[in-house]
Amino acid sequence: MSVTLAQLRAFVSVAQHNGFTAASRALGVSQSTISSQIQQLEQEYGVELFRRRGKRVDLSSIGMELLPLARQMAALESDTHTLLCDSGALRRGVLKIGAVGQYHITDMIEAYYAVHPLIRLNVTLGNSEVVLNDLDDYTCDVGIVASRHPDERYYMQSYASYPVIVFVNASHRFATRSSVALSELAGERLLMREPGSTTRRALEDALLEHNVIVQVAMEIGSREALREAVARGLGVGTVSQSEYVPDPRLRPVRIEGNVVWTHIQVCCLRERRDSMLIASFFDAVERCRVRSQ
Repeated sequence: MSVTLAQLRAFVSVAQHNGFTAASRALGVSQSTISSQIQQLEQEYGVELFRRRGKRVDLSSIGMELLPLARQMAALESDTHTLLCDSGALRRGVLKIGAVGQYHITDMIEAYYAVHPLIRLNVTLGNSEVVLNDLDDYTCDVGIVASRHPDERYYMQSYASYPVIVFVNASHRFATRSSVALSELAGERLLMREPGSTTRRALEDALLEHNVIVQVAMEIGSREALREAVARGLGVGTVSQSEYVPDPRLRPVRIEGNVVWTHIQVCCLRERRDSMLIASFFDAVERCRVRSQ
């Protein structure tokens, strides 16, 4: 008995797209081909990889254990295909990037395309936790995160550091000031990003270190929604200085002493650092960083 790459691709696609029809469209093959590959895999090993409930399919317990291994195999196949087809010239391929925001990724993409114009880049946005989870799941190859703590699972390359600032409605009492003390946030209604946000975690660490207790009035899951809530006077927001978007309804205010920082890192799974496609992105980002200094 042996598992084929076609079977693993079919399995990963069904799991990722939650169904055989969507999986067949994604892979460009017939639904019967997908069904046959999954059925052969299950019959050969006497296991149930999915639980079928009408048109819906859910991973079984063994299916959930198999999924990360199958994703690794599919990623290795992609790396092998790039190597053999293009002889290391990187004349084709797709690099999937997860990023915490648009500000940093634009310069990196420009630097990368200057050297590898034929490589297609797919970019998705999310907070640092989402990006790192996507790296773990092999749904993205490279991440741009605002991480501050090392993790042995990832190779991380520093890109830039930025202070976290406060921003308020133009009529707020802080609006006419250039800076506020961290302790002054204790009397304000703070609007926070979701728990997976590194900006939030950096602020919480600084508040704890300086013994400042604040009132979290609301958790908001996107920068855009947070900015709109502050603009409507619902509370005080915080954001990395690099990600602040000017708005006539808002005023940015520095935190005295720049006691809260985010550190932008470019990262990948450590075991994938030597992948030619991934390594090419790190090389381009390093040139971009050096040029901007």
